[in-house]
Formats: sequence, structure tokens, C-alpha cells
Amino acid sequence: MRKEPFGVGSYVHVVQRGTRGLPIVRDEADRFRFLLMLTHFNDSFTSPNWYRDLHDAHIHKTFERPLHWPERDAYVLLSVFGLVENHFHLLLEEIKEGGIARFMHRLGTGMAKKFNERYGEKGSLFQSSYCARIVDDDNYFRYVSAYIQVKNSFDVHPKGYNWARDNFDEAYAWASTYPYSSLGDYVGTFDRPIVDKEFLASLYSPEEYREFARDVILDRNMPDDFKLHSTDSFE
Repeated sequence: MRKEPFGVGSYVHVVQRGTRGLPIVRDEADRFRFLLMLTHFNDSFTSPNWYRDLHDAHIHKTFERPLHWPERDAYVLLSVFGLVENHFHLLLEEIKEGGIARFMHRLGTGMAKKFNERYGEKGSLFQSSYCARIVDDDNYFRYVSAYIQVKNSFDVHPKGYNWARDNFDEAYAWASTYPYSSLGDYVGTFDRPIVDKEFLASLYSPEEYREFARDVILDRNMPDDFKLHSTDSFE
């Protein structure tokens, strides 16, 4: 298992991309299963067949936890996430030593196994080990959060990123309903146990965050250190 240069209390921006830029999800079933994995794999408890447990309890279309599972013992706090066709971003806080590595190993292995099983594929689903960068101040956290859950949602807008950027209010309303990003959890569209909203909610009200995200998307008032070393090298 990969060793990390961070420890308990670290906030970390994680990116995992499909091999050769290929899709890691192909349909809504894949995407929803990703959400279930975010919910149930962040746990030191491992069921021999977690999805069958959900199905047997008739909760596989919800985010409920089977009653016979022990209380969750989380590896990380997931603050922000965004999934698009060929990669995903997570903003994590490590709350247990080695928790990010364990969570990412379980998530990556689970996604690859199911993808290959479902589509008759072989080999690696991901191009390499996940990329991880420490988020070392509140300002950087703010900008990374908007990149992950707003910019990436705009990237998959049906009318394209440029239209979304030029029609920010309409696109932001759409992004707030996009289920494969955490933005809807912050603005109140969803009530899901996937993310811990406390830290970001302590920085902005939903209205303030929308205006902050507008500045990020329109490249207004963005700090130089974010431009120089934030997300470009992940692409």
C-alpha cells in the first residue's frame, strides 16, 4: 500500500483518472454505485459482499446502512467530490493514520473489479496510482472546492463548459442538481450521508459560495499560488 507524506488532520486533494483517459463509468448504474462506494467503503468494517447486503435489505437504491453492520468507523472525512466520465476528484481529511491510503485502495479496487466484471474487461481501470496534494491553508481549500464541485460539473453540462461559463446562474442551478458532485449537498438539493459539510459551510453561506464560485469560474481574484500549482498538473 502506498505511503503518504501526510497524517491525521491533513486535508488532501485526490485525483484518480482512467487509463489512457478512458471512461471509468459508462452509465447511471456505474455512477450511482460510485456514490455507494464513497458512502460504504469509508469504513474499517468490510462485508464479504457489501452490495448483496444492501440488496437483501432493499436499500441498494438508498444510502442507508444495513442494520446488522457495526457502527461505521471512518477512515476519512469527505468534504467535496466530483465525478465525470474519466476521472474523479475528492477533497479528504485524514482522521485515522493511513486512512486516505486505505480508503483509496478500497475504492480503486472495488471500482476496477466491478467495471471489469460488468464489461468483460481485463487489466487496470486507472492510469496509475491516484495523485494527492496537501491543501495547506483555508484559501486553497476554498478554491479547490470550487474547482472540484463547480468547474467539473460545468465540464459535463449538456451545453458545454463555455456555455456554462457564459451563463453562470443557469449553469450553477443545473450543477446544484447534478447528483455526482457534492455541490447539491451544500445548497440543500440533496440530503446524503456522503459528505461532511461542516468545514466548507463554516466558511460560506450557500449564497456567498455561489458568488465565490462565480469569481473562480470567471478567473476573478484568484490567487497566484492557486494558478501556479493547484489543479493544472492533475490534468
